[in-house]
Amino acid sequence: MSILVVEDNRETRRKIVADLKQNGFKDAVFEAVDGLDGFQKASQNAPDVILCDIEMPRMDGLKFLTAIRSRTETEHIPVLLLTSNTSRDIRLKGLTTGAHDFIHIPYDPQELVARAKLHLNAKRREEELRKRNKELELLSHKDALTGAFNRRYLCHILNVELGRAARTDGMVSVLMLDIDHFKEINDRFGHQAGDLALKKVTAEATACLRDYDLFFRYGGEEFVVMLPDTSKREALKVAHRLCQKVRAIAFSHISPDLKITVSIGVAAYPDNDVCSVEELLAHADQALYQAKQSGRDQVA
Repeated sequence: MSILVVEDNRETRRKIVADLKQNGFKDAVFEAVDGLDGFQKASQNAPDVILCDIEMPRMDGLKFLTAIRSRTETEHIPVLLLTSNTSRDIRLKGLTTGAHDFIHIPYDPQELVARAKLHLNAKRREEELRKRNKELELLSHKDALTGAFNRRYLCHILNVELGRAARTDGMVSVLMLDIDHFKEINDRFGHQAGDLALKKVTAEATACLRDYDLFFRYGGEEFVVMLPDTSKREALKVAHRLCQKVRAIAFSHISPDLKITVSIGVAAYPDNDVCSVEELLAHADQALYQAKQSGRDQVA
């Protein structure tokens, strides 16, 4: 856990640094000679707590606070303002600008260390809470059975990707997959086998996609793959590869007779002259229907 001390008075700064190092922060204290220097160092290294003087040249403490709060990577860092000014107005300005606490100069070393540790612990708890919230948000985008992203998230992220492609003259392709004769799998081998087929298709597909490609469960035995920055020609290659991967899936512990295949429809922006997510998915669905009508286990 690192602390940045922003103080233009060399003697005061060195004393603060020494007091912190003597009380548990030996290798974690960094210095800045004024607000501008502090802002640059905080932007580069994002310390866990900042102690900052209010009155400094080039950029004072309040302007420093405003700058820190304007950046995503530093907006949550606790800032403790150092000041010899006890006026109510200064404290109100500091709090409204985003200060977490005040330390009066001259300070008590034990109080300085105690306040720094207090805000370090509070920041750690906040980070853990934000992490958990992100995990919960991610889970809300996932299908419970397969772990693929769900249909609601597909509509959101595909809207974002189409907007980006439209602004940058980019491309985005989608594959719509359907497991062939899925009802027969359930009827012949049981719903446990059907669930396993869904999971294995998800696992095989995500394993051979790029990190930024996304795999969604669209509904039932249907899936959608979103391929950013991918032409229709490239998407067709991905689709054929997916067909081969699924064809090779083995279910030996259930039955050697259980084999699965998929049919895939491919559509792309701007190739299909689409203007919305709904139109792009409709084109992919039409292509999937063609693959089914032509005998399944193929790409259209």
